[in-house]
Amino acid sequence: MSKVHILLAGGGTGGHIYPLVAVAQRLKAQIATAGAEVDLRYFGEAGTYEKLLKEQGIKIVSIASSKLRRYASVLNFLDFFKFIWGFIQAMIKIYFFMPEVMFSKSGPGVLPIVYAARWYRIPLVIHETDAVPGLTSIASSKHAQIVELAFENAREYFSKKKIINVVGNPVRESLVSTESAAACRSALGLSDSKPILLFIGGSQGSERINYFVLEHGEELFASYEVIHQTGVEKYEQYKGEFEFVSKNWRPELKQNYFLYPYLDDQTFTRALTAADLVISRSGGSIFEIAAAGKPAILIPLSSSANNHQFENAYAYAQAGAGIVLEEGNLLPGIFTTQVEKILQNKEVYAKMSAGAKAFYKPQAADLIAKDILAIAKT
Repeated sequence: MSKVHILLAGGGTGGHIYPLVAVAQRLKAQIATAGAEVDLRYFGEAGTYEKLLKEQGIKIVSIASSKLRRYASVLNFLDFFKFIWGFIQAMIKIYFFMPEVMFSKSGPGVLPIVYAARWYRIPLVIHETDAVPGLTSIASSKHAQIVELAFENAREYFSKKKIINVVGNPVRESLVSTESAAACRSALGLSDSKPILLFIGGSQGSERINYFVLEHGEELFASYEVIHQTGVEKYEQYKGEFEFVSKNWRPELKQNYFLYPYLDDQTFTRALTAADLVISRSGGSIFEIAAAGKPAILIPLSSSANNHQFENAYAYAQAGAGIVLEEGNLLPGIFTTQVEKILQNKEVYAKMSAGAKAFYKPQAADLIAKDILAIAKT
């Protein structure tokens, strides 16, 4: 087999694209070791991740995206026509590519591609990141040869007749730090004079987390150095509001605040390594936090589909790696108590760090890549 053709698909968020890239990296490495070549093509809408995919040598094939919703909405009517158009596009474009195998991370826009691939009898491997699978994953699994899961809890949602492997969630190679915490803190301009908190709200940012920092920044910056990712689309509004709110704060307080719209791979890796504690939503980013061995306070998105972020967060907490703080309890007194509980007790901190490292499964991308190639060979 001189060249392997692999179709990649996933919804257009970081939670779908980043694990997809991690698997693509291992596919390229394994195929190169076998002395073959690979043609990787992403079918779907890449959005802001187009550059990342191209940097990885993944060609982009544009397919109209539609969303499968669990609730009544006029958008379901409109997306029905987008679904049909996406299916027609996929049928035509897959015909001229004809891959040996398809790998899906699920998400909006993926199902028409799955059905088109099924028409051509192209074998399918899927991966589900969350403890409670989405509708796309469940529907796709009916046509999949292998179902890969990040959480054991998710197994109950899939047919027992399927090959199901619990492998963890793939994390990109670039997020595994080779720098020391001291070097990372220096590179980010941190003084390292106070404990360091990292606030992240997923790839798109979190308004609830952003405004908690905005409202209580004066108290936070007096006790901690704070790294904060707002999300690109939320950055300008947040920055303007922060400048207004903080105009009378002491300058030394503002020196403890490091604001970013988005953390690229290098900066994110350094921020994770530098931080003493991470405050985050509980999507796929919890596996990146775990890869760094960091304790976390997780704030699940209350409107997440099927409450999957709650399930993810409590699984992380059950592993001894974090504390769950639901949105209604994100109050300064409760927050400070939880932060101090973790940072001021070395034994608690060490146990949580160990729990995070145990939660992370470093071979996830390799195992998925092996399964994809095994299916491609058959």
